[in-house]
Order: sequence, then C-alpha cells, then structure tokens
Amino acid sequence: MTTYIKSDASAIEALRSKGYKATPQRIAICRIALNSRAHPSAQQVYDEVKRIHPTVSLATVYKTLEVLRDLDLVQEINFPKGQARFDSYMSPHINLICLKCGNITDLDDTTVKEITRKVAAATKFKPTGQRMDVYGTCQKCSGTESTTSE
Repeated sequence: MTTYIKSDASAIEALRSKGYKATPQRIAICRIALNSRAHPSAQQVYDEVKRIHPTVSLATVYKTLEVLRDLDLVQEINFPKGQARFDSYMSPHINLICLKCGNITDLDDTTVKEITRKVAAATKFKPTGQRMDVYGTCQKCSGTESTTSE
C-alpha cells in the first residue's frame, strides 16, 4: 500500500472542530483513511482498525469518515453497485478505476488543473473542487503488459 503521512494532530483538530472526542479509535480511523493511497472502503478501514481496537464499531468508522469528508480531507467515490471508497489525495488528479477488480489508481496529470482553470474562466464558475474518474480495465486484468515502442 502506498502511503503518505498526514499528522495525528490534523486528525485530532478535525474531529474536535466537529465536536467529537479524539478517541484512540477515531484517531486510528483518521490515520488509516488519511494516509492510505489505496482508496479504502469503510469496511476496509473498519477491518484494519478492529485489529488494533477490537471494540470499535462500524458506525464510528462511517461517522468519522463523514467528518473527514465534510472537512474536505477525503473525497467519497461512490459506485452504482458497490461500496463507497475514500480518497485522501486531495490534489487534482485522475482516478483510474478498474471495473473488473475494483482497483483505483491515482494519475497525476497537469491537464486536470488546466481544464478546471479553463472551465472557470469560460463560465465565470468558481470551482471548489473537482474529481475526474476514468473507468476501464487495468493492465493486470486485461493481461497486457506495458510496452514502449522505439
């Protein structure tokens, strides 16, 4: 799992700003959700936290993820026939979503920022965020390896 570090202090501040106690369980939920690039579902966060804090409830996980979403610390990626997943990478990027295995890969591309700027300029619309998802089949599921042509 690729990770990047966001501090426990930011998680504690986020929880307290919404009137929640910063319990060890909630801090663990934040740590997992905010530092994962694997786009975990609430169930996956719950399963991981439960190993450390066996008394944590799934409701606490959902409520804590909702707080993080409301504070724009994670984006919720909803699927028509599946569980929501949570993305803590808040910089403009593209989510490559495999329809076979469900894997989500982040693709950094400067054109995402460029498109957002162009839309804002052309329409006088003031974006507060964006999300771009591309659906398809990943290399692993399609059975093809990346090749470079010379």
